[in-house]
Amino acid sequence: MKTSYWVIVACLAANASGFADEFKPIEIKDQELAELRGRYVMPGRIISFGVVMSSTWRNASGDLIGASTSMQLQAATVKPQFYVSTIKQSGHGGVSRSGSGNVMGGAALSTSRGITQVTRAAGDGNSSTNNIAINVKEARTAPALVPSQGQALIAGQTVTGSNAAGSVAVSETSGGVQVAITAANNQGSSLQQVARGGLLQNTRLLGSSNVVDNMTQLNVVLNNNGPGAGVSDGNLSQLAALRTLGY
Repeated sequence: MKTSYWVIVACLAANASGFADEFKPIEIKDQELAELRGRYVMPGRIISFGVVMSSTWRNASGDLIGASTSMQLQAATVKPQFYVSTIKQSGHGGVSRSGSGNVMGGAALSTSRGITQVTRAAGDGNSSTNNIAINVKEARTAPALVPSQGQALIAGQTVTGSNAAGSVAVSETSGGVQVAITAANNQGSSLQQVARGGLLQNTRLLGSSNVVDNMTQLNVVLNNNGPGAGVSDGNLSQLAALRTLGY
């Protein structure tokens, strides 16, 4: 009995060794990984993609300064193009006191990766909002292109605007777009940008009674009438089921 026992153990050990060699982890080079990144949607499934950004600053006197920029990309689009519109409104004529607050640090925020949302306040009665919206829907055809509004943003060029609330500058940066507001009377500043594969919304409030709004909206339309749509729909349904688990 003892001899047969060791024969069985020896056979199992040999088989286990064979399976271990077969499933041994193989190192993948960085170059091979780079070719795989971003391929989470079947080719041709995305038929429309758009970005809408807006930043506004309203001071205690009711003066408003800001800008909005948008880009819509479809199969027929030759080159992605951002269009910019500045926003200006006059207030009720009151006097905004000079901000006396001071916010230290934060230089590394402009080089952060991923999604970064920051509000730092050194005044009273301020309101700051950083919003990100991602809208994904399905359709048989791409939606009609929205007529371009505003001024085309050209590489190396900055679109500016100013009034009693401060100044706004929209420029191209690192293959993306940036909206920067400098509030008048030392009230603070706001920066919103989509660049380097990340999104940054950063507000500094040095005065009082200011209202700041930063919003970025991503719009994606998926084709539900092409080959393989059923498989992708199943994957989307599985992702939706994760909501009940808290994801």
